[in-house]
Amino acid sequence: MRKLKKVAILASLVLGCGGFAFSAQAQESTAAPVSVKQIPVKPIWLKAEVVHFDSHSIVVRAAGSERTVLTFTYAASAQKQVEKAVNKGGYQRGDKVKIRYQPGQTVALAIHGKPSKAS
Repeated sequence: MRKLKKVAILASLVLGCGGFAFSAQAQESTAAPVSVKQIPVKPIWLKAEVVHFDSHSIVVRAAGSERTVLTFTYAASAQKQVEKAVNKGGYQRGDKVKIRYQPGQTVALAIHGKPSKAS
């Protein structure tokens, strides 16, 4: 019986203290905000072999990997180079090119290579 009384008193204390629980509050920070300096990503050159070429896009296979196939559209700055290549007959399958692009993007900033003669 005594144990039962102790349990009842303890339970009523626990339930009674529940009413005094503090409400959740947002943390206030007095520290200055942290500024992160973005490091600009530099364009890189990709050595590749042409799989398909037209005036809207170029599909290439990376020189180091036969399984890596990438498709690029052209930036406005590369459009002049593309027009010159198209006028000379365009790039044919197997032509070696170098493409300058931003990592993670599919826009060719520049294309260097010698278009072969159309067959």
